[in-house]
Amino acid sequence: MGMTMTQKILAAHAGLSSVSAGQLIEADLDLVLGNDITSPVAIHEMDKMKVDGVFDKDKIALVLDHFVPNKDIKSAQHCKCVREFACKHEITNYFDVGEMGIEHALLPEKGLTVAGDVIIGADSHTCTYGALGAFSTGVGSTDMAAGMATGKAWFKVPAAIRFNLTGKPAPWISGKDIILHIIGMIGVDGALYKSMEFVGDGISYLTMDDRFTIANMAIEAGGKNGIFPVDELAKKYMEEHSKRPYTVYEADEDAVYDEEYTIDLSTLKPTVAFPHLPENTKTIDEVGEIKIDQVVIGSCTNGRMDDLRIAASILKGKKVAKGVRVIVIPATQQIYLDAMEEGLLKIFVEAGAIVSTPTCGPCLGGYMGILAENERCVSTTNRNFVGRMGHVDSEIYLASPAVAAASAVTGTLSGPDQIV
Repeated sequence: MGMTMTQKILAAHAGLSSVSAGQLIEADLDLVLGNDITSPVAIHEMDKMKVDGVFDKDKIALVLDHFVPNKDIKSAQHCKCVREFACKHEITNYFDVGEMGIEHALLPEKGLTVAGDVIIGADSHTCTYGALGAFSTGVGSTDMAAGMATGKAWFKVPAAIRFNLTGKPAPWISGKDIILHIIGMIGVDGALYKSMEFVGDGISYLTMDDRFTIANMAIEAGGKNGIFPVDELAKKYMEEHSKRPYTVYEADEDAVYDEEYTIDLSTLKPTVAFPHLPENTKTIDEVGEIKIDQVVIGSCTNGRMDDLRIAASILKGKKVAKGVRVIVIPATQQIYLDAMEEGLLKIFVEAGAIVSTPTCGPCLGGYMGILAENERCVSTTNRNFVGRMGHVDSEIYLASPAVAAASAVTGTLSGPDQIV
């Protein structure tokens, strides 16, 4: 019986010739990730273990990105805990204010994630790195602690679903529209503890930023991970960003998939997830008249350069609708700098938006954009659960940067073709 990409990576890291779905294995880790919310819990768990240091100071990444610069005393204490741990153990890949970015944009940019890796992170969107052909998945803080101490983790080998992407997407159709379409099709538990494996000729039309977005939201369909084949574009990205060697794994022709779907990308329309689940999707021509109060363009899902360029192309020479607040968040310091040098930040500010330091803040209702009662937000983030961005009676509409920018101009949920 053949193996999927994910199964081949896990077998190699477990020192086994083959694995099958449902098998329990112990695998060696290439990277263990934590942030300012999850790392303190893991650090305290490590203290209980009474272990002597970390397994490898070069294979741990600690990124302060959720509540930094610190929003209050509690977040300052959390960051202090991580900062002291990083200093004590001489953690190589520690990113604080001035160097930090949103973790899932920062680590690929820094070359810390490459094809063939096994990566765990105490953040559910760690599955982002599957865009580069890695097995990466979110874990709890206790598993993060064990990973930092031992360099190993237990996994149940996931079964897989194969998504065959064909055709060329129409203008304005991005990775966000594709993954929202998929989640709307299979539901938020449609890939529960399964590997979402993307194949097909349509992948050649997707930028790396599109692929990061799709892999990032695999968890929103319940997936254990999302993963893409390693093509020339992925290799070029890794060679430009990383000095680490990478290993390319390909699924066997007789690999077993629980389900297979074929999606013609040329038929997709801009897609929006209505409150209060990512599966509650509608195409832009089905949304009706939805007045909005806020727009957020950023996050680990859509804060990269392609996202900012698309938003800027729509906002250029226009003004944000009266009564609408627009927050733009470049995902890393490098993206912030590149956007500034390209003139994108000037476009945002002149349109009436504000530009924030890299942060996850508004995505989880932390700070920098909390919603009040009965307010509505169009957001390029990844979750729209009840109370996710603030008051339990607020509403979040998940969308692409193109839809978010268009909605900022009209003051209602709108597609880019309505204003461009």
